[in-house]
Parts: sequence; C-alpha cells; structure tokens
Amino acid sequence: MTFGEKGTEARVTWMDCRLLLGSKSPRRRELLGQLGLPYRIVDIDVEETLPRQVVASKVAEKLSRKKAEGYAGVLADDEVLVTADTVVVHEEVVLGKPHSREEAVDMLCALSGKTHQVYTGVTLRGSKSMVSFTERTDVVFRTLKKEEINYYVEVYKPFDKAGAYGIQEWIGMVGIERIEGCFYNVMGLPVARLYSELRHLVGDMA
Repeated sequence: MTFGEKGTEARVTWMDCRLLLGSKSPRRRELLGQLGLPYRIVDIDVEETLPRQVVASKVAEKLSRKKAEGYAGVLADDEVLVTADTVVVHEEVVLGKPHSREEAVDMLCALSGKTHQVYTGVTLRGSKSMVSFTERTDVVFRTLKKEEINYYVEVYKPFDKAGAYGIQEWIGMVGIERIEGCFYNVMGLPVARLYSELRHLVGDMA
C-alpha cells in the first residue's frame, strides 16, 4: 500500500526513488506520509534484542540497523528501505514497552518530575549502501499525581509505547513541561533529520 501527504501519491520534487517502510508503527506511517513521501509497507521479522553491553544511547540505532539487515527482499537500485526504533532512557536504563498496567504505572512514576531522553535510531538501506543515525530529545515531566497516571494508563492503555506514554496524547499535553530537541522524534520518527538524510542519499544515488 502506498501513502502520501493527505492521501495522495504526489511526490516532492526531488524524490525519484521508491521508499519502503519496515515498521508496524501507525505513528511512523502517518509522519512519513505527512512529509509528502509516498511509501510501501514491508514486513520485517527480527528478534529485537541486543547484547547487554550496548550503551543505552546506541540501542535504538543498532536495532534499526538490525531490522534493515533482516529485510529478506531484494532492493532495486531506485528503492530505499527505512527502518527505525525508539527507546526511552531514564538514568541510563532503557524503558521498553510495558507488559502490564502495573508496569506502565511504575514507568510513569519513575519519569514523573524528572528529565529523560528519547532516542530514535533510523537506518536507510539502498541496494548498494546503508546509512544509520540517531536523534536525541530530552523530555521534562512535571511531577504527576498518582490519579493522573492512573487515569492516563486506564484510558489510553499505552502498552505499545516505549516508556509507557505518547507525547501526542493527554499525558503529553498536561504532563510535559518542555522538551529539548525534535518533538516528532518522541513520536517515533525524527522527520526533519530523516528528510535531510534522504535528500543526501538520493543525491548520491543519482
């Protein structure tokens, strides 16, 4: 399936390659489409685990590269595969997706009143080359009340989100004091950096 800005298949003027998105995230699909970059979704099935010695700030990039390397298809010369992974890091500990309501509440309690980092790693794989990068955003939560955390988890059920929250949801509106860096990076895709990196890559492919 192909998506584009406002549901069209119009391409930005410099885009003369075909994008493949290896992601199940609806937020990444939406953001990539809003860039005016049509794409096709492909399935990638890899084990999303890394050795424990990997530095927390490098986890997302290494996972994105692992996904790109795990794509079983053959890329044509005019195709670029986009893969990404996002992690929330608090005090050098990676917070993944919560497996239960209790774990989600615990994560948000840990983030309450503190600053944490969100890292999104992106890999662009062409038929002859592969480029990876990481974008960091610092997120500052105000001190949250327990009933606010319980309400958010109960209503929004953030079990598919790293760190147990979505910045675009209620908790982001009422709980985040400020961010330093790219807002969309916290949603799962650093679109400005991605746009720039794709322009460079497409220029090299020409």
